[in-house]
Amino acid sequence: MSETKNQWARDDPAFVVICSLLLAVATLAYCAAYDHSPSHAILVVLSVLLFHFLIAGVLLATSCWFLTNSYLREEAPNSHVVEQRVEWLYAFDVHCNSFFPMFVMLYVIHYFMSPLLVAHGFIPVLLSNLLFMVAASYYHYLNFLGYDVLPFLERTTFFLYPIGVVIVLSPILILSGFSPSRYFMNIYFSQRL
Repeated sequence: MSETKNQWARDDPAFVVICSLLLAVATLAYCAAYDHSPSHAILVVLSVLLFHFLIAGVLLATSCWFLTNSYLREEAPNSHVVEQRVEWLYAFDVHCNSFFPMFVMLYVIHYFMSPLLVAHGFIPVLLSNLLFMVAASYYHYLNFLGYDVLPFLERTTFFLYPIGVVIVLSPILILSGFSPSRYFMNIYFSQRL
């Protein structure tokens, strides 16, 4: 990301394309393991690409873009300083950078651990919740780092607050017996787990 052109966002969409391709491959692996219908597999891949990555990314990036520009920018000390704003594309870049480690945890590691994570019992529920907790917390931490690097933003620790919510909710979900792995696998695949 370069400040020389007064732009912080990437110029090319290569990382978005790579993330989309990796997400499609990982989703196809899930479909090969848990689904028997090629037409349903296409629907699942499109659904994951559209909802998990693009639409969720656009909504999160737009929210962060709005918050940073409306509430977190430093006031210009004098009229000779150029007012800087967070670009929407930069906000989407931050989402993509934050999404990738979450993708590795929730699509790749989860895939290999899924036989254990979808089983019944306390240990699978505990491991599933811990994996989702770490992935969500790391996403928000990287999101914070993406905005903290901008010199014209202040109070960026705001982006760390969702980690506290995740940490508080996780024991409640574990004790209630809720398994995020089973929940999401049941949403996408016809065979009930």
